[in-house]
Amino acid sequence: MQDRYAGDIGDYVKLALLRHLTVDRKLGIAWYLYPDEGHNADGRHIGYLSLPDRWRRLDPELFDALKLVADNSRSVKALQQTGLIGDLFHGTPLTSEALPWQKRSTWRHEWFQNVVASMSEADIVFADPDNGLVDDDPKRRTKAKFGKSITLQEATVLAHNRPAIIYHHNTRRPGGHDLEVEHWLSQFDDRAFGIRANAYSCRTFFVLNPDSDIFERAQEFCYKWSERGVRLHTLK
Repeated sequence: MQDRYAGDIGDYVKLALLRHLTVDRKLGIAWYLYPDEGHNADGRHIGYLSLPDRWRRLDPELFDALKLVADNSRSVKALQQTGLIGDLFHGTPLTSEALPWQKRSTWRHEWFQNVVASMSEADIVFADPDNGLVDDDPKRRTKAKFGKSITLQEATVLAHNRPAIIYHHNTRRPGGHDLEVEHWLSQFDDRAFGIRANAYSCRTFFVLNPDSDIFERAQEFCYKWSERGVRLHTLK
């Protein structure tokens, strides 16, 4: 996540999903906040807010709140201040890129321990990395852009004894998005499933360690949002 994305179309789908899945549960959000970048126009997709007849009915309260966010200061703090999402938050930025490569792995370990501690009282956790899942290759932890990713190990820890939802921005992985989603689902237990959305770009929300209520709510959400390209993906 980056502050500049706050209120865009991806946020609308994401936050509407969280609101639907986490009714009567204490939601913890680990933003995996990455410093804003200026090399592209990501986050510009707020045109949906000018089309209320098409989009607002899907979650009117959230739609109105995101319009206010997009019209003012766009940030995760502004999202939190709507009072519509989450009960616990971790928003310490991932700034290890500024460190010498030898220190980045230790810094990330300590950062993640703080995430775990801040989510200790959550019934369900959402992790929002800028890019998404990567494997546990230790070499990744020294890379400048590692802050954009969440490892399999981190995702598994967040899902210990509770459901967790992990954001993943689909890539150009050989074989296409279907095989990419299948690959990541195969890394978790057989209850895991994905919720796929095409909001200007393709993304998948991996739901780990779900219970039956979470799965039923996911089905409801996908049906409600199906005309906007949202669908359920279970392991074949």
